[in-house]
Amino acid sequence: MKLSRRHLIATSAAFLGSPRMGFATAPKEIGWDDLIPPGVPYAEIVGDGEIDVVNDTWLPEFDENATKLNDALDGAYIKMPGYVLPIDISAEGVTSFIMVPYVGACIHVPPPPANQLVFVDSATPWPSDQLWDPVWVTGQMRHELQSTSLADIGYALTADLIEVYDW
Repeated sequence: MKLSRRHLIATSAAFLGSPRMGFATAPKEIGWDDLIPPGVPYAEIVGDGEIDVVNDTWLPEFDENATKLNDALDGAYIKMPGYVLPIDISAEGVTSFIMVPYVGACIHVPPPPANQLVFVDSATPWPSDQLWDPVWVTGQMRHELQSTSLADIGYALTADLIEVYDW
């Protein structure tokens, strides 16, 4: 079959104008250290604070570095591991939660600094019987400093996918 020049140009133009399906971007896999801006050591985020040896409590002091966010992650499509601290929970499961770096963060005083917490919204509920399991969360990350009764949070993420984290 021989194609005319006009037919080839028309076909190419139609292809270029069509929606791009099948060219999905793979998420960038990140860890908790990636939430801290380059050049800011973790030791400069958390100060000594107040230690009560008798009652076994610690109230750290967070400096201005605790709310500094990694600019490269604002708008990035990422995949990261963490734990679920439920905010909105129903019979179907959890649809919004704070993703934390370790089990019990924010429930036990003190919470991690703001740049170590991610507020996650998901259209698909995460099963409430799997709240202690580590998860992978994939979605678009954005800067969104917010204050809750549990902690100050530095990032927000709209989840496309939540799955069990396999070691």
